[in-house]
Amino acid sequence: MHVLFVCNGNVCRSAIAERLTRALAVDHDLPGLTAESAGTRALVGFPVEPLAAQTISGLGGVPDGFRARRLTPDMVDRADLVLTMTDQLRDQVAAMGFGAPARTFTLLEARRIAKLTGARTIAGLHAARDDLAYVHRENIADPIGLSAQSYCEVGDRIAEAVVPLLLALAPHEQRRPEPEERLGLVIRPRPQAPLSAFLAANRTR
Repeated sequence: MHVLFVCNGNVCRSAIAERLTRALAVDHDLPGLTAESAGTRALVGFPVEPLAAQTISGLGGVPDGFRARRLTPDMVDRADLVLTMTDQLRDQVAAMGFGAPARTFTLLEARRIAKLTGARTIAGLHAARDDLAYVHRENIADPIGLSAQSYCEVGDRIAEAVVPLLLALAPHEQRRPEPEERLGLVIRPRPQAPLSAFLAANRTR
């Protein structure tokens, strides 16, 4: 299962989520779980924001080697699951490709649905998505320019959603075929996620 995380600048929230997912895949021996991230207004080429990097390290991930990227339709197309930080971003991503709405959620929305309904597949999440009472309530605010404590709180909020959600979904989801495979062309294997640090269940700052 390949997960795409989306925020605005791609140097804080989505970067934290990406690197936590890579650590999670290593910790729980889930080689089929891969992740990338992008931003709708990305600071292209920038590394993780320093306080976000500290947050990633504090949660057991590895921030090194990251470079921000701008979101493209191709990224959306190759993702099995797209998790955004706000509902506005979710709606923007959903309009970027055929079939994208059915596999695009806010991170907190997807976690809520999985927790309340027991959904263990992306199709199950989509089928249960009908509660409008949560509109604008399942957003993770951008911590850019705020304190280190604000970054820690955002990191904790992301981790508390990402970890149980992906542990529930990953064993039940298979990777969607790449565009080349769907067309019967040359298969291009997806790069494997690099090794990352153990995702500590009881972390200290």
